[in-house]
Amino acid sequence: MNSILDLILRLDCWLLLAPLLPGIINKVKAWVAGRRGPPVLQLYYDLARLWKKGVVMSTLASPAFVMLPAVTWVALLGAAMLMPLGPLGAGLSFRGDALLLLYLLALARFCTAWAAMETGSAFEGMGTVREVSYAVLAEAALIAAVLSLSVQSGSISLAAMLGPPIGASAVLLAAGLFIVLLAENCRVPFDDPNTHLELTMIHEAMILDHSGPPLAAILHGASMKLLLFAVLLVQAVLPMGQLKPWLAAVVLAAGVLGVTVAVGLVESLLARFAFRRVPLLLTTAFLLCLFALLVAWKGGLQ
Repeated sequence: MNSILDLILRLDCWLLLAPLLPGIINKVKAWVAGRRGPPVLQLYYDLARLWKKGVVMSTLASPAFVMLPAVTWVALLGAAMLMPLGPLGAGLSFRGDALLLLYLLALARFCTAWAAMETGSAFEGMGTVREVSYAVLAEAALIAAVLSLSVQSGSISLAAMLGPPIGASAVLLAAGLFIVLLAENCRVPFDDPNTHLELTMIHEAMILDHSGPPLAAILHGASMKLLLFAVLLVQAVLPMGQLKPWLAAVVLAAGVLGVTVAVGLVESLLARFAFRRVPLLLTTAFLLCLFALLVAWKGGLQ
């Protein structure tokens, strides 16, 4: 019975708290610009509204157009359940779950790209090409970060990798993972989630033809992905395993809030980069994570 209650508690954390992060980011951006901005709970209202609407499909699209957003959402929820939540731990934990996390994130991206190509739209195809091309470097940086944590802890289980302090490579890993977070969640300077210019959109171009519940699944899945990367970043650089359970929960919540506010500040103070400059920034993220890996490997040899 206790295990069931723990599982329900973790599900509630991921399902109910994830839409709060985009609201906080929008509120920070509005505060910097001197505006009132939308309410923090705006995404909850949008999800409830979309869930009541019907689905409009292109005549070229197959039934996979509706099914793939659900598969993407399930893959992201599965990845979230593998991620430890401080003192709560992970919903699913086993040796090698870090590798499954990477595969589930890749599956979610693949399904999103497939659904975008279903409509035969030139704009969605253009956004898909950009998303996949950026993902090559972003995933390389994420893999380097996971390898750094694995070398540091001597394990390929997320619970063991995110428990002990990471040491001298924490700053490098934090900077690299923050850049990856911005890229993977299509935030400025990589993409502008509020833009409506088809020629400059990336992720938003991929979901132009989605509506109703599939669009709600996509938006909620995107918020879960943002929360997942924020939790990964906080636990990768802070010694959560060294703290008492109640203090670890407070530190984790404060850390996620800090990362969310930082994303809002970045979007307020930086402009979107030109497409030719994006690979350079992603390469920088990869090098930062690679240097963190080298520092962890050298420390393990001593």
